[in-house]
Amino acid sequence: MAVEKIQVPDLGSDDAVEVIEVLVKIGDKVSENDSLVVLESDKAAMEIPSPKSGIVKQVLVKVGDQVKHGADLVALETGAVAVASKPVPTPAAPVAAKETVKATVPASVAKNVSISSIQTIKVPDLGDAHEVEVIEILVKVGDVIKVEAGLVTLETDKAAMDVPSPAAGKVVAIKIKLGDKVSAGSIILDLETSAVPQQVDTPAAVPVPVAVPLPVPAAPTASVPITSTAPIMVSGTANSVDVYAGPAVRKLARELGVDLALVAGSGGKNRIVKEDIQGFVKSHLQNGKAAIQTATTGYGIPPIEDIDFSKFGAVEELELSKLHRVTAQNMARNWLNVPHVTQFDEADVTDLEEFRTAQKSLADKKGIKLSPLPFIVKACAQALHEYPQFNVSLHSSGTKLIHKKYIHIGVAVATPAGLMVPVIKNVDQKSIWQIANEIAVLSTKAKDRKLTREDMEGGCFTISSLGNIGGTGFTPIVNAPEVAILGVSKAAIKPVYKNGVFVPRTLLPFALSYDHRAVNGVDGGMFCTYLAGLLSDIRLLIL
Repeated sequence: MAVEKIQVPDLGSDDAVEVIEVLVKIGDKVSENDSLVVLESDKAAMEIPSPKSGIVKQVLVKVGDQVKHGADLVALETGAVAVASKPVPTPAAPVAAKETVKATVPASVAKNVSISSIQTIKVPDLGDAHEVEVIEILVKVGDVIKVEAGLVTLETDKAAMDVPSPAAGKVVAIKIKLGDKVSAGSIILDLETSAVPQQVDTPAAVPVPVAVPLPVPAAPTASVPITSTAPIMVSGTANSVDVYAGPAVRKLARELGVDLALVAGSGGKNRIVKEDIQGFVKSHLQNGKAAIQTATTGYGIPPIEDIDFSKFGAVEELELSKLHRVTAQNMARNWLNVPHVTQFDEADVTDLEEFRTAQKSLADKKGIKLSPLPFIVKACAQALHEYPQFNVSLHSSGTKLIHKKYIHIGVAVATPAGLMVPVIKNVDQKSIWQIANEIAVLSTKAKDRKLTREDMEGGCFTISSLGNIGGTGFTPIVNAPEVAILGVSKAAIKPVYKNGVFVPRTLLPFALSYDHRAVNGVDGGMFCTYLAGLLSDIRLLIL
């Protein structure tokens, strides 16, 4: 028996890469192509497979080491018979960022020789969505497409999404049709692609790092993200693809049913390691808490019994849209978890309306509709800066507050499918014109069901405006994990006693709902008073 040192193969670059996970230990028996370590370049994470079978006698690297081509990884006790390389596997589906791909290249292939192959494109991981409907096919047989080109549009219970192509090539066959129900792994089409593999020096399998052009598309969240103060253990949610974890950790999480998005990483750059998964599971077992609960039966509240209304007259049973069902569930979850307090106030926006009306010609030249909403968004950003206790989220432990140093504000948009909340990023750094333009763009995307997950995440505070619909006030439900939401009703001209006489003034009623665990009543009153002052004299917005 011989002891051989397994080295880092040619990675296509002379730059050092980081060891982010060691997958074996001394004494482990490994087979040919079993993964030894995980390396991370600036483009992707990659597993390094063993070119031979044997027993690990020594591990020569540790997590955090920087290695290059030729660096020793492990010492392996092997037999005398060399193991032949295996052919390049055909990728089955798009791979999320930070995931890894293993591939091998035969040594007989000459460098820079293009090889055509048929790649089967499948539906990627959709999180917890299953049996989603194909509502549009964006390509046809014979089309030559680029990487990231949209292939089909799927409708989940949260939104419509385009599935991008993970590779460039020519469409040779389409395997689905409109109206089909598909899940992760369903075949979409066959794509004729070409690759340029590099020549290798040995017949052993060599890892090929794959830079993934796009993360797996995930459905945008509905109007209120699903949260709970109780720990949740579910696997395969959309947010899990965003975490920093190696393939072995992801596999362990899947086996144990753990949502990686809920696990705090203790490794470098907050990377999640196996011990983090084990500790997460242990804490839940010790607490004796159950898995995720539904809004209708999981809170110990007796459900409302169904009644046969047809006994009293004609009825029609209509299905709720998928987005409507998710919104209803999220609203119930937030209402039950958040101790709401709502404070009502009104702002004298007479001067604001006069100024806004005076800008109509300039707004027309810019092609922007200047409604009161951009001013309200800007004023809320300044109020959040003045009262940072509203720009927080409660940690699930109930012992910590997470204070956000950025100001992103969500704006509720009514669509035919239901309510959606796109988020305007860094509002405090933008002008009224920029905010107005961004509201218009995001509102159009929402109504066209084209919002991405990035368009709807990261909110610190939400505004729900009824505009000119009517009403003098309402109690909006906090959009957890945010701790406050502003509900704006219809402005009206009312008599106001001023300087000894009644004068007509335009008053804008608004209501601030907040999580009483994070915000007290005094803070709520001060926030409302400050916001009303800003809207009454918009000159204060520039101070």
